[in-house]
Amino acid sequence: MTRTPENILLAPTPVAWVDYAAEHWRELLADHANCEKKAASTALALMFAYPEDRRLTGALSRLAREELRHFEQVQRMMETLEVPYLRQKPGRYGAGLRAVARTADPGRKLDLLLTGALIEARSCERFRLLVPKLPAALAEFYSQLARSEARHFELYLDLARTSGAPADAAEIDSRLQVLAEREAQLATEPDPAFRFHSGTPA
Repeated sequence: MTRTPENILLAPTPVAWVDYAAEHWRELLADHANCEKKAASTALALMFAYPEDRRLTGALSRLAREELRHFEQVQRMMETLEVPYLRQKPGRYGAGLRAVARTADPGRKLDLLLTGALIEARSCERFRLLVPKLPAALAEFYSQLARSEARHFELYLDLARTSGAPADAAEIDSRLQVLAEREAQLATEPDPAFRFHSGTPA
């Protein structure tokens, strides 16, 4: 079955999160800048972890550069919209996903790639949900980023299928189910910290 950002996620973003994010878009944009830096860092970390995988390192090198360009675009948007930089503590999302990922190979590589796919899928979904509710300049920007996140999701999922060896299709589906279940909890359950990937505002 062909997977899309929508059908890889086991639960939609709650309406309460979308409404809160639309109202607090300045705080959201500040956290978004951090997300782009973390996305670039994740790609680089995988390159260092698996330097022998030339297909993976080549693809993720290009991805890291694109994520850093997005970071620069977010910074310019913050300047245009007069959004100040906010020093924020990390939310629970990333750590929550890492907690259910395997920490030793051969399974670690597959889980990291599937986690990347889930994060990009959630980003794509939330960009699309936010577009109709945001100021025009930010809405147009997020519409463009939604298309990029869909490509990134496809890249990570393709790498999981081709570079996550020695995993077969059954193992990929099994691990994706485990990780997606945890991702759905983190993205929907009450969350005291509002972030781009947080759950329902508590």
